[in-house]
Amino acid sequence: MSVSCSSVRSHGSNTNLEFINKEISQWNDLVNGIEYAKKSDTIMLMGGLSPVQDMLIEPALKSIGENYIALPNADFKSFQIGKSYGNRGQCNPTYFTVGNLIKYLQDLRDKDGLSPKAIVEKYIFVTAGGCGPCRFGMYITEYRKALADAGFAGFRVMSFEHNKGIFQANDGEDNILTFSPKFFMTLIKAFIIGDIINILGYRMRPYEMLKGATDEAMRQSRELISKAFLEKNSLLLALWKSRKYFSSVQLDRLQPKPKVMITGEFWATLTEGDGNYNLHRFLEAEGAECVPQPLMNRLMLSIWEAEYERKNSEKLNLADKSLIDFSSAKSKILIKLAKMAVSTHFKLYANAIGLINYHLSDMDKLAKLGAKYYPMDSNGGEGHLEVAHLVESAKENLSHLILSIKPFGCMPSSAVSDGIQSLVMKHYPNANFLSLETSGEGAANFYSRVQMALFKAKQSAKDEFDELEKPNITDYKLNLYTYNPDSKYIGTAARIIKSLS
Repeated sequence: MSVSCSSVRSHGSNTNLEFINKEISQWNDLVNGIEYAKKSDTIMLMGGLSPVQDMLIEPALKSIGENYIALPNADFKSFQIGKSYGNRGQCNPTYFTVGNLIKYLQDLRDKDGLSPKAIVEKYIFVTAGGCGPCRFGMYITEYRKALADAGFAGFRVMSFEHNKGIFQANDGEDNILTFSPKFFMTLIKAFIIGDIINILGYRMRPYEMLKGATDEAMRQSRELISKAFLEKNSLLLALWKSRKYFSSVQLDRLQPKPKVMITGEFWATLTEGDGNYNLHRFLEAEGAECVPQPLMNRLMLSIWEAEYERKNSEKLNLADKSLIDFSSAKSKILIKLAKMAVSTHFKLYANAIGLINYHLSDMDKLAKLGAKYYPMDSNGGEGHLEVAHLVESAKENLSHLILSIKPFGCMPSSAVSDGIQSLVMKHYPNANFLSLETSGEGAANFYSRVQMALFKAKQSAKDEFDELEKPNITDYKLNLYTYNPDSKYIGTAARIIKSLS
């Protein structure tokens, strides 16, 4: 395609018309002529989960022979780099994650002295990919374009389908990555243990008497478990030994603090940093207890979606007797095994470290709650979970406040879920719900809106605490991190008092 001279308007005798008739071609991410390092010399980079999980994945994958390095947590500088090299209108997480990768590669070049050629040949980045009704399906191309513009053209970015789990084919490019069941089961173990340590941290940190004691216990536990991965020792034993670190943290759990459930887009709710304005630490500094959704919820949703699609496929086959789906029985067994494996490992690991009386979300129950409002065939993002979590919390008194966090303009979360939430709020007017978008900037407005919603949540927590009689409680369970009784009350302090009075 060429540019016509008739479309150029002259602005004087010095007008530069060098671009006239210049051949213009569409950008593509194909780079030829690069001789990449062999598998044994290739270093895999990955990141973007919570810091605890990223740091556990590194020893976990190294234990099965993968040459892996976890990227540091993305910060505001990562966002600025991502903005400078990325397309306009990208999803906010992409700016952070793409910029974080480029920042790491620039440090390899500028601080460690590696040439861009050596970096491109030796390193590879692995991330989740997939399709959907949003910009998620374009992430891989955005990575490659930004890397090329930053001077790392040809850098390999490879992905696995986030919704296929262990049942997917290998990537196939020079067999650099082997997406085997062993690879994914090792990843899942690190995910589960990271979730459990994070949950303990969120439960304990608001009530610690010595600031930083919980973070130190988490660090010691993570190092012990990392060693167990690398030395191929028992993970259950390492988790059991970790109890001593958490039990040494002195707690005062009779403080009426509001529980804030955090839902929304996957990355925005999971990250612990500038990507969501350090939301979790901000809430704790404001006197709240965070109840974030664990990574396992997203994994269990993927399994539920696979089962839902299988059932729909069975209905089609039943409608047309000429169709016989020989894979249906196999899929049914694999899905059932996947559910059992995740739930069993989670329960074993949680009980070992002392996370007692914690249950993963019941996906069938949430689907029933959400089906009244959300079209189940409309998947993408977190699907019906955001709506279902609000309904569940409103019906069963699970939190004093629900925050739904998402990137600016997130289609599944902002355009679909938030639109439906208005109807849910009409049916449950007593629910305290706030939807928030992140864009990398605008933290002051973000914090202001959270504080206003938190004011009501604090009052609710105080009211339920004040209505209980306060006997002289000296029960040894009072400040045990392992003690978390069920109750109709929401707040931790109210639950404990009610159970011991």
